[in-house]
Amino acid sequence: MLKSLTRRCMLSSGLAAVGLALVTPQASFAASDQLTFQALTFDDGAIVAASDDGLWRIVDTGATPLSDPGAVASLTSHPERPGTLYAALRDGGLRRSTDGGESWTKADTGLPASPVLSVTMAAEAPDMLYAMLAGDGLWRSEDAGETWTFVMDRPYLDGAEHDVLSLVSVASQTGMGGIWLYAGTAAGLTRVPDCFCRWQDVTAGDAMDALAAGKTPAPTAPLPAGVAVRNLGLANAAPDQIYAGLETGLWASNDAGVDWALMSPEPVAALAVDPTDPRHVVAARPDGLSDTRDRGASWSLLTFTKEN
Repeated sequence: MLKSLTRRCMLSSGLAAVGLALVTPQASFAASDQLTFQALTFDDGAIVAASDDGLWRIVDTGATPLSDPGAVASLTSHPERPGTLYAALRDGGLRRSTDGGESWTKADTGLPASPVLSVTMAAEAPDMLYAMLAGDGLWRSEDAGETWTFVMDRPYLDGAEHDVLSLVSVASQTGMGGIWLYAGTAAGLTRVPDCFCRWQDVTAGDAMDALAAGKTPAPTAPLPAGVAVRNLGLANAAPDQIYAGLETGLWASNDAGVDWALMSPEPVAALAVDPTDPRHVVAARPDGLSDTRDRGASWSLLTFTKEN
């Protein structure tokens, strides 16, 4: 049970004075007994949040406990079928729900018994799933998780293979007849076209240039080098606007992940982008679960009460 949920709106925090407590949905925790969030997603206007005390569905000012599929590393939701969720499990396996998290079934036939670090849906084909497995690589399902096949080794960065900690499919053309998959690792950001020819550095210019042996243009404002990219997110309606949650804060790109700007400096442990509004981001930050409706320029600490 969610013992640490507060039953008061934290007016003493000063948020009400600046009008932030009026933003919905609301969620907040007492500073002394905060939960830790590992994964967030939107589903049919609600926030689905995986915490160290289970899985929760947050609507307006209420949080309802959901069936717990296990230790969740990543969540994704179907953009066209409300209630369809996928949960990647840190202890191995993938689970699917078709009722908004009330119940879960296995969706990992063919996957090795390794921790699943990230799961995402193909931007232009949401019944196609991608999953990244620890110590293994990238797997794909073309039938909504019924069966899986291996498609790509882990990215090789800084002289070593790296696990992918976060993954998004970006409806931005690669120049090779496909779209991009962006991946966050402990060594930074990388990407691969969905032909799976090879992992590439994120560079400016056409993707064909990045495959050539010659010199390619570098981003003018890349993400910080050597900083782990643990969270990536976007709204499919605005594929050029990608967010990255780092220890150094919330970063945003307006050109499909090439150039980046720091939007706020507080560390981000998990994030989700509202599919109906790419400026609306919910993030787990040091002060609790918060949201921004202006891409990180200002934030609201959210408050809610537990509902059974």
